[in-house]
Amino acid sequence: MITKRIIPCLDVMNGRTVKGINFVNLRDAGDPVELAQNYADVGADELVFLDITATNEKRKTLTELVQRVAQKVNIPFTVGGGIGSVEDVYTLLHAGADKVSINSAAIKKPYLLNELSGKFGNQCIVVAIDAKQVNGSWNVYLNGGRIPTEMDLFEWAKEVENRGAGEILFTSMNHDGTKNGFANEALLTLSELLNISVIASGGAGKAAHFRDTFQKGKADAALAASVFHYGEISIPELKLYLTEQQIPIRI
Repeated sequence: MITKRIIPCLDVMNGRTVKGINFVNLRDAGDPVELAQNYADVGADELVFLDITATNEKRKTLTELVQRVAQKVNIPFTVGGGIGSVEDVYTLLHAGADKVSINSAAIKKPYLLNELSGKFGNQCIVVAIDAKQVNGSWNVYLNGGRIPTEMDLFEWAKEVENRGAGEILFTSMNHDGTKNGFANEALLTLSELLNISVIASGGAGKAAHFRDTFQKGKADAALAASVFHYGEISIPELKLYLTEQQIPIRI
């Protein structure tokens, strides 16, 4: 049986880890390299770093961060933010990232996913999808949740799978930072629709929420930020709890 994964997410802005609620009201959460090393030490399965205000000018800064992280951790880590070309992906993978996360660029240039999966393999291509439920429909958003589109979450997820994505990182903007649980109904739909891994993001507040997203949402992995950054949930204790709940997890 394939084990479920616990993934701390580090939103990075100007070289620091930050966290907010519903994508706004950001506050400092520490040094990303120090946090990464700590998470690797206590049993995180993977890490995700998202440069939430990335621009081309900051690509050098992000590359340096990847190099520093790669020197400190021995678990897979994904890097995203402002990635828009084959060259960007090559630079980050060469610097030490195991996977890259593509979001807005995939929406603007869907063919990019075909190019990336063809050149690097789909195992290192993660497509991040930020979506909000409005009047019963899940709409995809661009630019870190700032710009709404008319794209449907589920149609877009299926398209990116067909174009070569190896994983989907779905963040519910309705749930992000609220600590009221993940968007399990939408996750279940995604999990049943797709043949690739689905990572749940947005809404973790207690251990039971992770159990629910694995059992009810059928997510392959669960990502969280503030509950880990501020010590509200301990990863070793979370994994013991999930084991007791009969969730296959790596201890």
